[in-house]
Amino acid sequence: MGGPGEPPEGTPEGAPGGAEDEYRSVVFDESFVRAARLQEYSAQERMVEHAPAVRRRPSLGRGLSRQALALVLLIAVAFGTAIYMGVRHPYQSTAGLRPTVQPLRMSVVPLAPEGKVPGGADAEDLYAHSPAAGFRIGAEGVPLPAVRRTEHFAESQVVAALTIAKEYIVHSSLYPEVLTGSQVRPVRVLLDSDQLDQFDESFRHPAADGRHAPTGWLVRFDPAQSELADRSIRVQGTLRAAEVDSGTLEVTADHTFVYALRPAGSTAGARVSLFTVRRELHFRFDSEDLRLHQTQLVASDVQAGPLSCSTDSADHLHPLLAGQAARRGAPAGTDPYATGGATAVCGSLAASAQPKV
Repeated sequence: MGGPGEPPEGTPEGAPGGAEDEYRSVVFDESFVRAARLQEYSAQERMVEHAPAVRRRPSLGRGLSRQALALVLLIAVAFGTAIYMGVRHPYQSTAGLRPTVQPLRMSVVPLAPEGKVPGGADAEDLYAHSPAAGFRIGAEGVPLPAVRRTEHFAESQVVAALTIAKEYIVHSSLYPEVLTGSQVRPVRVLLDSDQLDQFDESFRHPAADGRHAPTGWLVRFDPAQSELADRSIRVQGTLRAAEVDSGTLEVTADHTFVYALRPAGSTAGARVSLFTVRRELHFRFDSEDLRLHQTQLVASDVQAGPLSCSTDSADHLHPLLAGQAARRGAPAGTDPYATGGATAVCGSLAASAQPKV
């Protein structure tokens, strides 16, 4: 008889169960297969006896992966850079680091003649018989001195400062358009931007207060009273440059200008007289001024004559012309109780300063 559970005719050939007993000991049930760990040797591991079949991958729960760590580090660096650039922006304005530009301090002292103003028919003859006989003409009378570098400024920077100072002197003392009061721009464009408000206020509201006199900024005559009889203005003076500190150059200019004048609107045969202006100017420059070709005018001391002490010389100069004499009277009164004003002063023009005619 057949085995248990077998058909009476036996197990068909090729059907399961015919050779089952032979492999029964190596047949695994489904739960055993699922629980088994399948491992496969690598080529290198197959060559080494008793080597572990595979390497176990670390669990994600043990820490961050390299990619995640790199991403976190990148974000931290970017955030730190953004904070640094916000605090130390490379294009931050340096205006806060620049010293405050001082307002111009000025004085204009009229010089009154002792008698009548001498005059003549020819300007050249008057110049030849005056202390200005040896003066140079125009800008040639404002030569640049020998230049050496300073401790903190190169020779080229010192030359630039002297050149700007010379331009200011020429524009403010020799330009016919400035002398007649028709223009101020040639002077204004050379000033540091921090002084422009004071400059503009001086011409809007002239005042003899030591801060807002146009004649402290430049030389100009009352066009209704006088005009140039000769544009060959005589000039003599000096320029000196010195380092004030590591960031500032100072140029001191001391020049005397002699103008030939005649009454406004007169004919060519009108008598001519000489008018003298002594200007001592103090300029300051920092690296920004040198770069922008501008200057800070910090002090201006002017003596001019022949003038009447009683005439206001803040807005325009009112020269006494040939044959005229100073009017009697002292300069405008000074109130010692008023603050912020300048003391009214007047000098006497020495006879030796007048031409010998």
